[in-house]
Amino acid sequence: MPWPAPGKHTQDAVAEAFNLEIRDTVAKLVSAGKGHPKLVGFLSNEDPAGEVYARMTSRACEKNGIAYELRRPGRHELESAVIAANEDPDVHGIIVYYPVFGTQKDMYLRDVVSFEKDVEGLNHRYRYALYHNIRTLDEYRGCSYALGAASAVEPKKCVLPCTPLACVKLLEDLGAYDKAAPVRKQLAGRTCIVFNRSEVVGRPLAAMLANDGATVYSVDEHGMQVFTAGAVSGTIKVEETSVEQKDALASADVVISGVPVKSFTIAADAMKPGAIAINVSQHMNFGPGVEERCALVPAIGKVTIAILARNLLRLHTNFHSLAAKEESARNAATDTAGSAAVPAAASLAAAFAAGAALTLIAVAVSRR
Repeated sequence: MPWPAPGKHTQDAVAEAFNLEIRDTVAKLVSAGKGHPKLVGFLSNEDPAGEVYARMTSRACEKNGIAYELRRPGRHELESAVIAANEDPDVHGIIVYYPVFGTQKDMYLRDVVSFEKDVEGLNHRYRYALYHNIRTLDEYRGCSYALGAASAVEPKKCVLPCTPLACVKLLEDLGAYDKAAPVRKQLAGRTCIVFNRSEVVGRPLAAMLANDGATVYSVDEHGMQVFTAGAVSGTIKVEETSVEQKDALASADVVISGVPVKSFTIAADAMKPGAIAINVSQHMNFGPGVEERCALVPAIGKVTIAILARNLLRLHTNFHSLAAKEESARNAATDTAGSAAVPAAASLAAAFAAGAALTLIAVAVSRR
C-alpha cells in the first residue's frame, strides 16, 4: 500500500470496519442464547474529557449491541466498587476513566481491575506482555492460565491499550506498515516521534512502534527518550538521547501527539514534508497548514472506542465463554490434584515460611 498523500484523512472507515466485526460477533452470541456482553465504566473524577469518553463509549456500545453501564462512585469508594464488579459474573469488562487521583494510586487501581475484565489492557500482566512482545497469555508464565495442561481452546490473546492500538491500526490503514516485511520489521527504517509518555497512551505506544522496528522518540515535560527494539527478541531498549527535539521532529516519518492542553501546537514548517500526523489529544495539537504538508488524522476517538469493544469481546472469548469456563475448571482440578500429591512438601514449606516470618519479625523488633 502506498504512503498516504498530504491532506486530511478521517478515522471513519477504520472504525466502521471494526464495528461491523463487533456487531456480527455480538449477533452470533445473542442468537446462541449467550446474551449481550456487558461493559461497566467507572467515572470518579470531574474531568470533561472523561465525560466525553464515557458518552462516546455509551453510544458506541448501544450501536454495537453491547450492554453498557456507567457507575459514579466517589474516588475513595472506587476500589471497592471495582472489586465488586470483578466478582460479578454478569460483568464481562471494566473501564476506569483516568485520572482518578493523578498519583501513583492510579497505577495501583489499574491492578485492582481483574485481568479477566480489563478492556484497557492496563493490568500488570498485560503491561508486562506488551513490553516483552508477548502475544498470548499462554506464553506468559506469570499467568495461571499458562500453567498445567496445554490449552484445549484457542490461545488467549492479550489485550492491548485502546488508544495506542488505535494509532497502530490507523497507521496500518494509511500504509505506514510494510506488510511484505517480516513481523517486527514492518516499520524498520522509519522514525516516529510521540508527544506524550503517559502509562495509558504514550509509553505503550512508543513500545509498540519500537516492537515493529521503528526508532521512536518519546517526548514529555521531562525531556526526550528514544525507544528501539532490544537486542533480546521481544524487549525494548530505552535510552536518553542527545538529539535535539526539533531535529527529531524534522526527521520523523510519523508524528503522534496527545498533549492535553490547548496551548500546545506543532508548527507545520517544523515537520517533515509528507509525514503522517495523528492527533490523539482532545485539543488540536497540530497548527495551521499541517494538512497541506502532511497526512493528518485529526481525531481517533471512534477507533479507540471500537478497539475497546473489540477488547471486551476478546475477554468474553478468553474467560467468559462456555469453552473458557470449562477449561478453567479443568485447570483448577489439575491444580488441586497436584497440590494433594505433595502435602508433606507443602506442610514443610509452610513451616519454613512461618519460621522465616517469625525470624524477620524478631529482627525488625530488635532493630527499632
